[in-house]
Amino acid sequence: MANFYRDNDDIQFLFRHIDLGRLAAVCEENFKFTSQFDYAPADTGEAVQNYDIVLDSLGQLSAEFIAPRAEEVDRQGNILNEDGSVTRPKAIQEALEKLAQAEVMGFTLPHRFGGLNFPNLVYSMAIEIISRADAALMNIFGLQGIAETINAFASEGIKQKYLSDFVAGKVTGAMVLTEPDAGSDLQAVRTSGHDAEKERPARVYQDAEGNWFLRGVKRFITNGCGDILLVLARSEPDVSDGRGLSLFLVERGPWVKVRRLEEKLGIHGSPTCELFFDDAPAQLIGERQRGLITYVMALMNGARIGIAAQSMGIAEAAFRVARDYAASRKQFGVAIEKLPAVRDMLLDMKTSIEAGRALLYETSRVVDIEVGYLKKLEFDPPEDKTVLKELKNNSRIYKRYASMLTPMSKYLCSEMCNRVAYDSMQVLGGSGYMRDYDCERHMRDARITTIYEGTSQLQIVAAVRGVCSGTAEKLLDEHTQQNYDEAVKDLLEKLAEGTAQLKEAVTFVKTEGNEYMDLYGRVIVDMAIDLVIGYLLCDQASTRVQMDVQVADNGSPDKINTIPVKKRKVMLARRYITKNAPKIASLAELICAGDRSTFTDYGSLIGPVPVE
Repeated sequence: MANFYRDNDDIQFLFRHIDLGRLAAVCEENFKFTSQFDYAPADTGEAVQNYDIVLDSLGQLSAEFIAPRAEEVDRQGNILNEDGSVTRPKAIQEALEKLAQAEVMGFTLPHRFGGLNFPNLVYSMAIEIISRADAALMNIFGLQGIAETINAFASEGIKQKYLSDFVAGKVTGAMVLTEPDAGSDLQAVRTSGHDAEKERPARVYQDAEGNWFLRGVKRFITNGCGDILLVLARSEPDVSDGRGLSLFLVERGPWVKVRRLEEKLGIHGSPTCELFFDDAPAQLIGERQRGLITYVMALMNGARIGIAAQSMGIAEAAFRVARDYAASRKQFGVAIEKLPAVRDMLLDMKTSIEAGRALLYETSRVVDIEVGYLKKLEFDPPEDKTVLKELKNNSRIYKRYASMLTPMSKYLCSEMCNRVAYDSMQVLGGSGYMRDYDCERHMRDARITTIYEGTSQLQIVAAVRGVCSGTAEKLLDEHTQQNYDEAVKDLLEKLAEGTAQLKEAVTFVKTEGNEYMDLYGRVIVDMAIDLVIGYLLCDQASTRVQMDVQVADNGSPDKINTIPVKKRKVMLARRYITKNAPKIASLAELICAGDRSTFTDYGSLIGPVPVE
């Protein structure tokens, strides 16, 4: 039977290579839930076995039920009804029902609400698998962060009322953040717009009993037709920045109307809505004025990892179309994969995918550990002051790592996804431009990944601060302390040289000021990402996992052989690091050249604004 989990050697390898047992102990709080819930694992072995079983089930469902209907979903799209409700494609609705039956709609929620209580790392694997089948479906499945936010910050009453329904798949949610005049700049949110018919201004207010109500417009809301809406709105009209924003829960009802569905390039199965709130009853999540600063930032970080995983799934699907076509399509008497230009393109696609997966899974692992430290500090702090101090220090370190790696992952994986989808179409040539092949859909679906949940440019702004503050240097130094095989010794020397070049570039940038840092942010972040991934691939090449993977025979590409995964990972690390070493050196030279023509020559080079 087809299975998108079992047929991916790299996911299979990483599932074994990464210490999932440690993450299981963190999530299960050293397995204290065993006596409270029958389905809670008793030890690491049982927990990891559960992860494997669930991913296997998702992999089969994705391959056999979801993927074959993705084209139908893309063509059908969503329908806006006269009453402001939305009818989803039949295949999407049926897939959601299957996912609910599989009990995977509460992936990271606690056992007490019926959730699986799985690590974020395993959730990232699940999102990638489902996205490979249908990226649009992921935009609903991957919104489980809505429930996570409720669990993390809402009152116990709100948790008890809604979270079990999320787990059972009875409701879906939406992040309702963006407005016509507040996209990337969420500090500008005010719940804007007005009721044109009644001429009532937008506002957030309380009645005499203290009940909250919202009125206004939100735009570009993924799954805005969902049942439970988390709405960012300005509760303090006299405070103009992010401190005036609070987070509210609004249930779907006659007070929320979908005014339009956006006509989009891709992910047609995922409804993107413009919403109007007509004095909608709302419940405050957590405390006033922490909506953006605390709650939405936490929600966005999870969403960004989700989009990185979605990007991985799209890229994997696009690559497989190209790989299959290149092996079967003959030109000039040979399969086109024997042409050096095509062969090199395919190799770069495959290498980029495994590099992106390495960074994404490491980011997810770091987030799991960070969450574990926070839970320990909040619910079970050690009495020993020395141990407590060490715990707080580790918590701070991992928070810094997560804050830097999260935007790095979203940026790298989404940009990589677009390149792979583009190259997939290029491999197929004119056929790829036609709807006869899936790569046309993959390319359209890929395009949004660099835009929503924060554009690539915003991810760079977030990541470059971590690089220039010393977080990247500390992380890279930590990687040097690990034990690596002799087979990658020369590669580690290249990484050490690249790290020195990064430090030199960062020192130069810091002397030039924040404006210069932002100008060369992408270059600096690219250098840091290449180095982090380089170490991760060296770690994979030093694995203790005993596993054979399938490879094609160089002489006969249609003939399948196997080699040890360790041997293949050494090859991968060598290609990645060797190809990137000159790039890192040249980027460092570019940064240290001090070119400011973007500032000094902009008006002359760009010319005046065109006049129609």
